[in-house]
Amino acid sequence: MLAAVRQPLAPTLCLAWLLGWALPLAAAEDAAAGRKIYRQMCAECHGPKGEGVSGKYDTALAGNWSITKLTRVIENTMPEEDPDLCVGEDAVNVARFIYDEFYSPEARAKNTPARVELVRLTNPQHLNAVADLVKSFTGPDRLTEERGLRATYYNARGFNHDKLVRRQVDAPVDFDFGTNSPDQESIAEDEFSIQWRGSVIAEETGIYEFVVRTPNGFRLCVNDTEEPLIDGWVASGDLAEHRATLRLIGGRVYPLRLDYFKSKDKTASVSLQWQPPHGALQPIPKRNLTPQDSGPTLVLTTPFPPDDASVGYERGVSVSKAWNESATFAAIEAANYVAQNVDRLADTKLDATNRTEQVRTFARRFVETAFRRPLTPEQARTHVDAQWQRTEKLETAVKNIVLLTLTSPHFLYLGLGDYRTDDYTVAARLAFGLWDSLPDQALFEQAAAGRLRTPEQVTAQAKRMLEDPRAHAKLRTALHHWLQMSHVEDLSKDGALYPGFTDEVIADLRVSLDLFLADAVWGERSDYRDLLLADQLYVNERLAKFYGIEGVSGPDFVKVAFDRDQRSGVLTHPYLLAAFSYHQTTSPIHRGVFLTRNIVGRSLKPPPSAVAFEDSKFDPHLTMREKVAELTRSDACMSCHSVINPLGFSLEHFDAVGRFRTTEKDRAIDAVSDYLTNDGETIRLTGARDVARYAAGSELAQAAFVEHLFHQVVKQPALAYGPRTLNQLRASFAKSEYNIRALLAEIATVAALHGIEKNIKTADVR
Repeated sequence: MLAAVRQPLAPTLCLAWLLGWALPLAAAEDAAAGRKIYRQMCAECHGPKGEGVSGKYDTALAGNWSITKLTRVIENTMPEEDPDLCVGEDAVNVARFIYDEFYSPEARAKNTPARVELVRLTNPQHLNAVADLVKSFTGPDRLTEERGLRATYYNARGFNHDKLVRRQVDAPVDFDFGTNSPDQESIAEDEFSIQWRGSVIAEETGIYEFVVRTPNGFRLCVNDTEEPLIDGWVASGDLAEHRATLRLIGGRVYPLRLDYFKSKDKTASVSLQWQPPHGALQPIPKRNLTPQDSGPTLVLTTPFPPDDASVGYERGVSVSKAWNESATFAAIEAANYVAQNVDRLADTKLDATNRTEQVRTFARRFVETAFRRPLTPEQARTHVDAQWQRTEKLETAVKNIVLLTLTSPHFLYLGLGDYRTDDYTVAARLAFGLWDSLPDQALFEQAAAGRLRTPEQVTAQAKRMLEDPRAHAKLRTALHHWLQMSHVEDLSKDGALYPGFTDEVIADLRVSLDLFLADAVWGERSDYRDLLLADQLYVNERLAKFYGIEGVSGPDFVKVAFDRDQRSGVLTHPYLLAAFSYHQTTSPIHRGVFLTRNIVGRSLKPPPSAVAFEDSKFDPHLTMREKVAELTRSDACMSCHSVINPLGFSLEHFDAVGRFRTTEKDRAIDAVSDYLTNDGETIRLTGARDVARYAAGSELAQAAFVEHLFHQVVKQPALAYGPRTLNQLRASFAKSEYNIRALLAEIATVAALHGIEKNIKTADVR
């Protein structure tokens, strides 16, 4: 036996030994060496467990740096008193140790274990859920591609069918008839009337100001088919401007009715205008009007305290006295609305003999819809039956049921019922993930039939739901967060330096960017790379004039292709270029920080001290690049600005309002830099398109985009779904040719089915 042991090992066995034993032993030795060096040289400042040391390095070790970058930083800067003490193999070993212990996905999951939290509805979720809860009893509104309002013209002051002259579709409603009539041959000049019917499409949630400018009589109804928002039926004969504000939810349509007449007035004109959130006052554009009728939507006006957004996305983790009060007042507001409209919602009549029974049926469905699942016998007794026993007045019982339902934890919290995880849980997760709202009837039916248990079943529903305007509205908000549009407060510039850059141009630029995003996501390709590399902009006549684009006329936006060296997706969209610029000049630092964090997906730590950029302190002959280089030249600054500056300089071909330029201060623009990637590779950047090409092919940038969408959709920490979930999603994203819609469906599916399979099998066994 001993002799056998002493025989030479066969080559195959030697190789197996080397691969199976020698390498792990070597790796273990390296890890031990790295741990020893860390304890000797690093723990004094960073803490034995990387937790940080007060007064030395307060921040815990964490991030997404690669081993290559960690090695480079250690060789150049660690330990601070003598960086030459840890170089070469020692730096590699300690970098591997730090990566394995603090930076790898597994380490982050272990050190800061994330979990799927019990959360309340966020403010948008609450607003949408109440709106859809009530809307579910009147049916969804369907949109076609046709735009404008149905117009009926009458040859009389009144809307007499015998005096009807013609019907057509108008858009926008912006007419100046002067002393004439709309039709000289068939409509008299002294008296005529027009009715406009259809719906208005709100793209963004917020306060809308509606304005009617006319010397004549009119009534305007919005989101209410009976009560006028503005009543100007008694006209003065002088041109007047009538205003009223209304809160609307994005991704929805609202009924609109405008009745207008002229009688004995000197002139006739009418302009239906609005000022949407982040927009300028303008006639309501054609794209926001549809000739289709729609039903009213309950849009709560009760204010809520802001959601917590400290982790980069809004989440419902804070429950304060102020939030509880808001939830109660919102429930009262909803209860009054439902009671006032109960016959419309319950599809009954005041004098119907079976009215009470129909309303009771409606009430039970109301509670079930709000709770996202069939009621237990106890819930039915508490929330429905008991309320009928307490009062003989139907409207009071309805108010009590609505109030009790909308203040119940079963409505206000997500994940509360996951202890009985089932198909209804999947339906709720899907709906709040893609719509920020309740499941619709189709999802309820699938849940009831037990058909939300496999990835294929859930993905099929997710793809269906992505066609809904509510999904478009939610992704629009997610992309706004990605591009930091929600933080932009003032894009105005020095009027002397940038004449013509008006509020109207700024509003048009925001519309232009939104149209570009919608085209990139909801178009045929839905390719993430188009967000970065597309060479088109949407412009109307006003933007075309300001940016020197020929061949565009009128208020409608059209897609215009540019020289690929001049425009590259969102990186060079004028709205963002202006947003990340100063009042008078560009800002390579702001632009570079945005590109670093949001486009190439690298993390940046807060600067050790804030240094304000004061243009007046620099030699006026210096270019902006030279000023930034001088401002950030210290070693302390360059630890971050070695990354920030090359990216920011790549956009210097664009001035502070996003116009392409080749010179600054009569000198050629220098946009060329060497950029050190997160993997330690140096690449040459000559302009924006080089940055876009790099980001489009970078796994780090792709992973950052995937993680951003995950957080925006799910509102939960991605690591709570497993340390490899994001990597798997990124790989699947690449396999789909970076299809954003496919990514959204997969994110929603992964989150909806988290922990479901085990629970459903257990429930089936029971």
